Amino acid sequence: MTFLYPLQTSAQGNLLVTPRRVVFDGTKRTINLNLANIGADTATFAISLVQIRMKEDGGFETITTPDPNQNFADQNLRFFPRSVTLAPNEAQVVRVQLMRSGQLKPVEYRSHFYFRSIPKINPLGEEEILKDSTTISVRLTPVFGITIPAIIRIGQSDAKVNLSDLKLEIDDNAIPTFSLRFNRTGNFSVYGDLAVDYVSPQGKTIRVGEANGIAIYTPNLVRNFQFNLN
Repeated sequence: MTFLYPLQTSAQGNLLVTPRRVVFDGTKRTINLNLANIGADTATFAISLVQIRMKEDGGFETITTPDPNQNFADQNLRFFPRSVTLAPNEAQVVRVQLMRSGQLKPVEYRSHFYFRSIPKINPLGEEEILKDSTTISVRLTPVFGITIPAIIRIGQSDAKVNLSDLKLEIDDNAIPTFSLRFNRTGNFSVYGDLAVDYVSPQGKTIRVGEANGIAIYTPNLVRNFQFNLN
């Protein structure tokens, strides 16, 4: 079983990755990713590049063929190492290099770095003890992974975003939920943070909600988003 997570928070499955996205926009040709094991056990992670489609609700789907107006970045990126084994509190740098940028047309290219946790296996010769030999034993080993976008931007950005369909609702548990739609235009992906403030009749401003790292990836034009307010 594999669980694939976009890196909305700073860590997942005891792996901390910074920065949260790799963006080549013409200012540099190499970027360092910092990986740190914040767990209590030694862990091994395999690193690869995968292709992802973002759905309108922000969910991810892995794909192998680009959608219309989508361009993959993996053929123009080189990185090393391809796997890391980290002791608790140990860190390591993964170096990412942009390749053949002069051959690229002026669009955005995107793939995603996938950091996959390698499950521990029993040492050679060690056998498991079956308590009941009359039944079939099936073990599902969860495999956790996180992704961060790797983006190459060629040319000048004319990307813009506006908000629509803003709605405030109260659910059955009396929890306020704020929903809205992000509308993207232009040639590049957009991402940023969202803050919701309440202004009282007396003019006092109170921060009631925050959501960080919201993205709309090309070729998507809209993203529906909702979150609970304080």
